[in-house]
Amino acid sequence: MSQPATYEHDTPRLTTAVQVLIAMNVAVMFVQFVVYEQFSSALAFDYHALPVKPWTVVTYMFAHVGLWHLLANMYVLSLFGPRLEQMWGAKKFSWFYLACGLGGVLFELLFIRAGILIGASAAVFGVMTAYAMQWPDEEIYLMFVLPMRVRTLAVGLFVFNLVMGIMATTDGTNIAYFAHVGGVLAAYMLVRMSASPGIDQVRQRVANLPDADEPPRAIPRSMPRRERGDEVDDIVAKSKAIVAKRVSSLAQRSSRREAKAEELNRVLDKISEQGLDSLTSDERKILEEMSKKLRND
Repeated sequence: MSQPATYEHDTPRLTTAVQVLIAMNVAVMFVQFVVYEQFSSALAFDYHALPVKPWTVVTYMFAHVGLWHLLANMYVLSLFGPRLEQMWGAKKFSWFYLACGLGGVLFELLFIRAGILIGASAAVFGVMTAYAMQWPDEEIYLMFVLPMRVRTLAVGLFVFNLVMGIMATTDGTNIAYFAHVGGVLAAYMLVRMSASPGIDQVRQRVANLPDADEPPRAIPRSMPRRERGDEVDDIVAKSKAIVAKRVSSLAQRSSRREAKAEELNRVLDKISEQGLDSLTSDERKILEEMSKKLRND
């Protein structure tokens, strides 16, 4: 296998968590070769030794039986891990990796309960499965020659390990095939669970539903800043126009009242100087309108 053909160029070749996991596996192999030859077997998981060595449910995935076993697992981890870590973050990716390894132990316990588990294969199979679920149509080159979709590779390896695991239970031999299957199933369930909506998302969706009497309407999740700015500008402009219209209307009313007051004062002055008979018909109408208004008030 080689790098996915359409791998994103901005994805780091080795992300932080992937580097740490590879370094831990290499360190264990180094101690095994240089310091203590039985170090990896001390970390391996054995069902019968579980009561006295419970930590081996985790440590087994950091030890390997040989160099080629280590290289194969670390290569697959470096191939599929960085892009998942970039999407999830180092913390979530690390917990996912460990959970897939624990899924391998659980599946092995359910069906085998014999032999020794050693190696990161279950966790690595889980990483490959998650990658295939996220980017199923990505292409890799099997054996650096044959192009193949990641989904095809993941499904093919799952079926192969399942069949070989069933066969291994009948002839008494086992190469941890069921542990690989457990890693795949753990990854599948974890990815599906993370994709399902949480209770807060469900509440938000229910709250955004229209009332029964109202017709359905689109409710945008968010509005771009530019559109929000334009909307605010429109609101401000409309507000200014309404205020200006009200001020203009009030000014007009005030001017009309002042004109009527001046006209009334003129009529009253004329009556005081020349008498009521001197008023014209228009002046009499002004006087009558004012008297009616005073009576109504």
